[in-house]
Amino acid sequence: MAKTPVRTRRSGSQLSPEAIIEASLRIAARGSQDAFTVRRLGEELGADPTAIYRHFRDKDELLLSVADRAYGEVLESIPDGLCWKDRLRALANGSLRVALKYPAVASITASRTTRRINEFRIVELILGAVTEAGLAGADAALYYRAVADALLAYVGQSAAYVLFAPEIRAGDESSWAREYRMVDPGRFPGIDRLGTELAQVSAEAIFDVQVEALIAAIEARAAAPSEDATRT
Repeated sequence: MAKTPVRTRRSGSQLSPEAIIEASLRIAARGSQDAFTVRRLGEELGADPTAIYRHFRDKDELLLSVADRAYGEVLESIPDGLCWKDRLRALANGSLRVALKYPAVASITASRTTRRINEFRIVELILGAVTEAGLAGADAALYYRAVADALLAYVGQSAAYVLFAPEIRAGDESSWAREYRMVDPGRFPGIDRLGTELAQVSAEAIFDVQVEALIAAIEARAAAPSEDATRT
């Protein structure tokens, strides 16, 4: 009787940082929240879990490297030749798509700074957009941060949400058509008056409004007279 082949466990010298990052993303794309545990990575790679630490100082270094690789996917989705507004829209849409593809990554790293090449490229993209819009100096820096932080907050929240159990999400989503429709009109007249409309708002519409509000704020600031001009 033939023996079942035994999967050999590779040593750290047979792995590479890229292979480990790719394995983390594969696990994350399957909806798993343990993409950064050495045990789970060892199983995915067929390697001794401790071999991971030959390539990454600790789990945090791996986490930031994986996040930066995900940022690379965002950048790859942005076509060349777009105007500054469409570059920001494409960045927003790509960021959300990749965050929902790897929710375990985006939910953890939305409040982090990777300090790596693809993050630098995204910063450069946003700075280029606000500069093209007409901002400079402190205004360009401020509105870059406003755009970056707003996008990270939304995509991180969205990624964290999809990691909840389906029944929890269903309860939250149905609340607008149930509990919010049963409030005391005397105490909550606004909710009572707009109950139907509140239940009809989609996540996509919210995201579009937020992105367009950022663009409008950049345009308004670029059109406003500078402080130096008002002093003369």
